[in-house]
This record gives sequence, C-alpha cells and structure tokens, in this order.
Amino acid sequence: MVSLSATTPFLLFTGQNSSTRILPPNSLRHNNNHRNIDHNKVACACIAPPPNFKSHDSSAINFNGLSKADHVNTAWDYEDDSDVLIECRDVYKSFGEKRILNGVSFKIRHGEAVGIIGPSGTGKSTVLKILAGLLAPDKGAVYIRGKKRVGLVSDDNISGLRIGLVFQSAALFDSLTVRENVGFLLYEHSTMSEDQISELVKENLAAVGLKGVEDRLPSELSGGMKKRVALARSIICDTTKESIEPEVLLYDEPTAGLDPIASTVVEDLIRSVHIKGKDARGKAGNIASYVVVTHQHSTINRAIDRLLFLHQGKIVWEGMTDEFTSSTNPIVRQFASGSLDGPIRY
Repeated sequence: MVSLSATTPFLLFTGQNSSTRILPPNSLRHNNNHRNIDHNKVACACIAPPPNFKSHDSSAINFNGLSKADHVNTAWDYEDDSDVLIECRDVYKSFGEKRILNGVSFKIRHGEAVGIIGPSGTGKSTVLKILAGLLAPDKGAVYIRGKKRVGLVSDDNISGLRIGLVFQSAALFDSLTVRENVGFLLYEHSTMSEDQISELVKENLAAVGLKGVEDRLPSELSGGMKKRVALARSIICDTTKESIEPEVLLYDEPTAGLDPIASTVVEDLIRSVHIKGKDARGKAGNIASYVVVTHQHSTINRAIDRLLFLHQGKIVWEGMTDEFTSSTNPIVRQFASGSLDGPIRY
C-alpha cells in the first residue's frame, strides 16, 4: 500500500496508461543521455475539452432553482454525462475493523471547483487517495471519463485523464533546488533539453507569482512559497507532447499551517490555474477541474463553487457555496458556526 506520509515525500505521476511512478529524491538525473524516458508516463497540466463537451455546460453547477441542502440523493439535471471526468459510485472503504467510507457517491464535471468538507477523521483525505488511484475501494467503483477503474491506478489501463495531487505539506525534496523540484518530472521522463526545462520551470513559477527563486533550496523558502512551488510542480507540462489530456487537481488542505494573508494568496492561485481563471502572467489556467479538501472557511468562500459535506463516511449534504451558511441541515449549521452544540461530537 502506498503511504502519503509527509515525512517520506514522493511524487505521483500519471500518464496515458494511468500508471503510477513513485520516485525517490535521489533519482534525479541531470544528464539527458541517462534519462529514463517513458512518454506514456509523463504527467502534465495542460487540458483539452472532453469529447462532446458543450461550452454552456462549463459554468458552475446549475441547480435549476432547487436547493440541494436537503435532497442529496436527487439526480443532477443533466441530459448526459459527457462532461463527467470522475465519478465515485457507492464507495466503501475500511481499514481493519474501522469503517471510513460508507457509500460515497458524487461526480466531478469539467470546469468544476469542488470542495470536500466535514469534521476531522471523516474520510476526506481517503476520498482523495481513492480518486487519485492510490487506494482501491473495498466496494463500489471509481469511473474515469466513464470507464471503471479496476484496482489501483498502476494496475489499470484507462486513458483520457490525468489526476494530480498537491500535498498538504508541499512534499518538496529537501536536497533539490526549486528548479529541480518543479522540473523533476521533465528531467526524468522527457526528451526536453536542460535549457527548455529551465525556461518552462521559470514560466510555471511565474504563473504562481514566484520569480528568481529557481536556485533556492526548500529550507530557504517560507511556508507559503513552498505551497506555490508545489503548485507549480503540479501544473508543469511537457510541451513537446503531440496530444495532451485534461487534468484534475486534488488539493489536500492547501492552506493548512498558513497565516490568513498567505492563505489568501494560495486560494487565489488555486483559482488562477483553473480554466476559468487567469494566472499571475494574465494567461488562462489549464486545470480542467479541481477538488479541495479543507476546513478553512476562507478557502470555502474564495476557492470553491460546490460543496460536498462528508460525515461518518457519508455525504450528508451538498450545495453551492452560497448555500453553506444558510443551510437548515443541523450538521452543516454546527460546522459553519463552530458551535459545540449539535450532532458532531469529538
């Protein structure tokens, strides 16, 4: 089983055959002649619209005047699911005798900004790992562009979507410079020259508002800068590829440990690299959709359009962000207010 331990950082790389590579820090090679080239396993963050995608569907979910707060089992009002990138269908997961997920179902559509919220220990990070293919559900299934994933991402052969994971701790390699961290994938799995990679690293750092930090080590960066470097690493793209699939980014507590100002910077960056946003260079973002696990109200308000509330292994409420504070659901009301009185107990 793959662990996402912050003390043992690694990079998750997926490609056309949805295989996974777990690469240690000391595997970076600078000599182009010795790179391990595997074009089918290159992850990048540029996107192309899914087949039959309709531009009028790219806006945030339309509830057609209906509140989803008390009707979580109501089907979405879509004629088809051609824009669904990922679907969790009745997913269960246990670790030993402890049941974590108890029948989780939801869809992530092209263009969406989705948040997964809820009390600590309810399985939010487990959902991200299952979406990324690092964990397999005990029961139920995950569908990628309509195709059922079998086992882990490394066991399957589904193409058509890349899924990237931005770690809560940034998970930068301490012994590598910022340039080497951001360009890690390209150094290992592309035919691009050193100069091409260096230029692409600069562009992606500029996209997240960082300049002149390429030669620094992670120990020389602030917490907020580390988060931005990790984001740049997740969106860098091999520009020599002929065809590029859309990408979904998964953020695990992206503002954890940051002060309010640094949190705002990261929240705005999450928006900026989305296809509906513009990055620090003023260019349109490349990420098709993203999912954020968070406890922060500022992140909910600034970076998320649609919310899924996970409690005791089930989605007990879902709705648009502006419905969150006005919901009559007692669980949601307690979480939104931070009250000690209510159904959530610690």
